[in-house]
Amino acid sequence: MVSLDESLVARLKKGSKHYEVLVDPDGALEFKKGGNVKIEDILAVESIFEDASTGDHVAESDLSNAFETTDVFEIAAHIIKHGELQLTKEQRKHILEEKTKQVISIIAQNAINPQTRTPHPAARIEKAMGEAKVHIDPLKSVDEQVNIVMKAIRPIIPIRFEEVEVEVKVPAEYAGKSYGDIAKFGTMLKDRWENDGSWVAVVKMPAGLQNDFYGLVNHLTKGDAETKLL
Repeated sequence: MVSLDESLVARLKKGSKHYEVLVDPDGALEFKKGGNVKIEDILAVESIFEDASTGDHVAESDLSNAFETTDVFEIAAHIIKHGELQLTKEQRKHILEEKTKQVISIIAQNAINPQTRTPHPAARIEKAMGEAKVHIDPLKSVDEQVNIVMKAIRPIIPIRFEEVEVEVKVPAEYAGKSYGDIAKFGTMLKDRWENDGSWVAVVKMPAGLQNDFYGLVNHLTKGDAETKLL
């Protein structure tokens, strides 16, 4: 059990009432994210409060009406999972940095400039986010915030999610050793072996990964392969 001095508040509003618990910052965050954490290990006090700062407890009748139970651990788990976690400054900063990187990475890998059909560099996406003044929420999912960011930066840069199909022809001397890496890069739609031993495949992938794919092919074939965007 965490000490009171190191605890923070997890809060949930149901109806007109607030329900609060005092929890370990790191443990509660891990629990909220679905980690393997025991609820009894992260509570600073085995009580449900109306206002944790004043120590006002919630009446058992109110708990029963709101949660259909008076079990502190069950209620605390519900509050942490579905309520608001008052993150520490350090936690918030770390989560914001990590989620921002994840959002930018997903957009860079999956989106293109529809005018040029080329990927946007991560730096360009980050700059557009700054110009759009879009903010990452440390407690919202990355997938949810990718959609929010995409909507915010579209007026700044031409961008959309798209998949592309690339045809690649690998010379016979590299075909055998290149097959596995190329086939698993995306979704291989079709392939064939030519009479001269060369291998031709059509691979479908997120548009933002085109350059990575070309880099892989060049590495595997020492630049001797042929590629064509379909």
